[in-house]
Amino acid sequence: MQLFITGIGTEIGKTLVSAIFTEALQADYFKVLQSGNLDELDRDTVKNLISNSNSKFHNEKYLLSQPLSPHTSAAIDGIEIKLDNIILPQTNNHLIIEGAGGVLVPLNKKETILDLIKKINVPIVLVSKNYLGSINHTLLTFEILKANNIQILGLVFNGDLNESGETWIENYTKLPVLLRVKNEINLSPEIIKKYAVELKNNLTNLKLL
Repeated sequence: MQLFITGIGTEIGKTLVSAIFTEALQADYFKVLQSGNLDELDRDTVKNLISNSNSKFHNEKYLLSQPLSPHTSAAIDGIEIKLDNIILPQTNNHLIIEGAGGVLVPLNKKETILDLIKKINVPIVLVSKNYLGSINHTLLTFEILKANNIQILGLVFNGDLNESGETWIENYTKLPVLLRVKNEINLSPEIIKKYAVELKNNLTNLKLL
């Protein structure tokens, strides 16, 4: 199984959710690009939260120095992000692929994360975080993916519970909810493992695994 973890925006919890999926499937992890925070790579964050010994952590294709939109950070670094250069790592294991920001984040002068999703062509896990406006952002992202015939495996809700909002999103999208993650302050391998067990059970019950 190969899955692409995307979100309704930035700071949504994609890395946290990627860690949970990586642990649940004992999968490999691949972050396509990191924009800024090069001293604290998302790859290292996920690696430090994983308990199993089967997962491998593949190097990013692009490491960009500035915490900005990838196309801006790449321009500052004097490089151009090219989709043809982005190839999934070779592995016989499950693979979790983490994106950057939302689906219309620019990668270069004309292409976005959506174009990367089309190129990779694997099912999507859509991460939504509860905040004022998140229903709109979630539905807009869903509609963009749907309009481009992107397969969405399901939703993950992250953060404080908003039962009415989540129910509205579920009813509108008809997508299965794969997991609900609480607003965890201090993350640890134990917390990730707890969610991983729940996720694996949910995937099995939904006959997605």
